[in-house]
Amino acid sequence: MNDLPIEISHHAQQQMLERGVEQAEVTAAIREGQAEPARKNRALFRKNFQFDGVWCGRPYRIKQVAPVVATEADRLVVVTVYAFYF
Repeated sequence: MNDLPIEISHHAQQQMLERGVEQAEVTAAIREGQAEPARKNRALFRKNFQFDGVWCGRPYRIKQVAPVVATEADRLVVVTVYAFYF
């Protein structure tokens, strides 16, 4: 599964912009992060990144990126992306 190409849906791209997530972070979360089951037979991947920055006016050290992925026969489709700052 980890060698399938990754496609990011339009909705997920919008969520990435709103939540301060880069495409490289989404890819790393899928390829290297912890997987857990999600609704509708999907998977959620979590990976923590060193952030040491400001988000929405507050400083944070860590950004956790959590894409939700639907597995298709020939690709992984990112349906949405969550970001948690702490």
